[in-house]
Amino acid sequence: MIPVDARPYTFELVPDRTMLVVIDMQRDFIEPGGFGESRGNDVSRLRSIIPTTAALIALFRKKGWPILHTREAHRPDLSDCPPSKINRGRGPQKIGDPGPMGRLLIAGEPGNQIVPELAPIAGEMELDKPGKGMFWATGIHELLQEQGITHLIFAGVTTDVCVQTSMREANDRGFECLLLEDCCGATDLSNHRAAIEMIQMQGGVFGAVSDSAKLLAVLS
Repeated sequence: MIPVDARPYTFELVPDRTMLVVIDMQRDFIEPGGFGESRGNDVSRLRSIIPTTAALIALFRKKGWPILHTREAHRPDLSDCPPSKINRGRGPQKIGDPGPMGRLLIAGEPGNQIVPELAPIAGEMELDKPGKGMFWATGIHELLQEQGITHLIFAGVTTDVCVQTSMREANDRGFECLLLEDCCGATDLSNHRAAIEMIQMQGGVFGAVSDSAKLLAVLS
């Protein structure tokens, strides 16, 4: 095991059982004109984590360690998207509506692709998820079990919604979880900070928190 400086406890990384999970770094959330901006969000806060996340991905690729990229995505007929989710937010555009990058949050559309700076390469796992969390209706738990994965390192957006939801789900399923706070982001800074505090409260109720510099230092 490799000790990683984290809080509220040292995270013990197991190289052959660890996967990097990059949550929803897709154009619909990160770029102007996408679903996120249609909700009135400042997407520049999310774009700011691209360089640190790219460095993290590069490290895992160099090590030959597994990487999972997720996308919040729905079928074109929206059969996997409940009406309550479509109508939530009461914004000018809803899931499935046309936008500058194609239909919003629809699998296969240009806006649903991972931003070019972080695009998956051959051999890396890609997962379309219909919910906020990565485990709902995806079968990913069984795939991780088959690969012997026990430790998950989280990056991506948003800290307070899809990242935290996925981390909570992973915690309930027995995975050891580490969040890298400079590789995740939220459109509201106070929400980002609150989500991080929720993870590390009570001795690390959902896991531990560190940053990419500390991880890169111990693995370099």
